[in-house]
Amino acid sequence: MPSYYPVSVTSATLALNASTHSGVAVVANRAAGITMTLPAATGTGAEYEVVVGTAITSNNLVIQVANASDVMSGACYMAQDAADTAVAFETAADSDTITMNGSTKGGLKGDRVRLKDVATNLWSVQVFAAGTGTEASPFSAAVS
Repeated sequence: MPSYYPVSVTSATLALNASTHSGVAVVANRAAGITMTLPAATGTGAEYEVVVGTAITSNNLVIQVANASDVMSGACYMAQDAADTAVAFETAADSDTITMNGSTKGGLKGDRVRLKDVATNLWSVQVFAAGTGTEASPFSAAVS
């Protein structure tokens, strides 16, 4: 049974798991970035929410799938830092990684990523973020 209290993460890496992290806020509190790895997608319905508690100032906050068979499907909604506007980015068919850099790809304090294990090899994702500069998609295909 998971805790109902947020889990603060300050280490460079984290392997997310349902018993500890599903259903609670996982708060990324490391300015130097964190690499988080999801469990393999099997359709369990497990939900993970990652919240940026400390803005990324070096390296990246990376959330990646467990293996080359898993992909992410969804969108990123990002507030732009000029003119009170927003931009949206969709995943591609092979997206398997979210990278937030503390600037153009999000990673600022308060940004949120929601992930749900919806089927074998499939994660549903929603990213709500703020960006600076020329905003860019946080999605890529990086897991091999």
